[in-house]
Amino acid sequence: MDLLALADFNLVARHGGFGKAARASGRPKATLSRRVAELEAALALRLFERGARDLKLTEEGRAIYERTSALLIDLEETTAAIASGGGAVRGRLRVSAPLLFSQMVMGRLAAQLALRYPDLRLEVTSDDRAVDMIEEGYDLVIRVNPAPDESLVGRAFLRDRLVVAASPSMKQPGDGDVLPVVIRGLSGQNETWEVATSRGRRAMATEPVLRLSSLPMVRDVILAGVGAAKLPISLVKRDFDEGRLVHWGDVPGSEITLWALYPSRRLLSARVSAFLDLLKEAFPTGSPDELAAYSAH
Repeated sequence: MDLLALADFNLVARHGGFGKAARASGRPKATLSRRVAELEAALALRLFERGARDLKLTEEGRAIYERTSALLIDLEETTAAIASGGGAVRGRLRVSAPLLFSQMVMGRLAAQLALRYPDLRLEVTSDDRAVDMIEEGYDLVIRVNPAPDESLVGRAFLRDRLVVAASPSMKQPGDGDVLPVVIRGLSGQNETWEVATSRGRRAMATEPVLRLSSLPMVRDVILAGVGAAKLPISLVKRDFDEGRLVHWGDVPGSEITLWALYPSRRLLSARVSAFLDLLKEAFPTGSPDELAAYSAH
């Protein structure tokens, strides 16, 4: 298989079209189209459905993209790291990370990086907003379920999901009962929560009794039995294991993926490569259990 053609196919798939991929990469649209057509001919598969105005991956194309994109990113990062000096990890590295991830693990990650690379000067900002990497001078950002961005590339390194948790002292509501809940955020109305269990799905009418600005605060409150809450399972897994909280079920469609993103238009530095390597080392499979275990140390 032609790796260059495969890389061009991934570029087009990532950006959702030949024109967008051409603008993001600075390569001719006709070249990308020809390379993808050559790959389709070599594989004897149609990888894209070409409409009058849009381009969609076929089932086969999506399967190939999902299986090869991470491998190509690994190859690109390895090559770039070698070209930029390999083990010479020094200078300033600016990282932006979500508040909860920072509270759970960023301190330990920062300590490991500082001990491993004494000449590296790490600066971490905890922020849940979508920062502008280029304008604000960040080398890498960690984001939850980020929207596609033509100016960035990256890798998914952690997965999580929301669950409904409550103190063992709380009883699950019966039909017609309203469940007192604790929510993150300072606004919100009464709503019905859908909860998936091994016995199927059920709906729970809720009433917010507390509105707090951080998930660790929400966890502390439900430990006291004030109400139930939706929380990432990585945050409450130890509480489930040790009986402090009870797992009432999962929140359907609440999958969370953390991505490490960096600009695609400049050479990947040894500093960014070192940080990405540490993430791979800390979370080799990217499971919620790994995140819970890492934050427990």
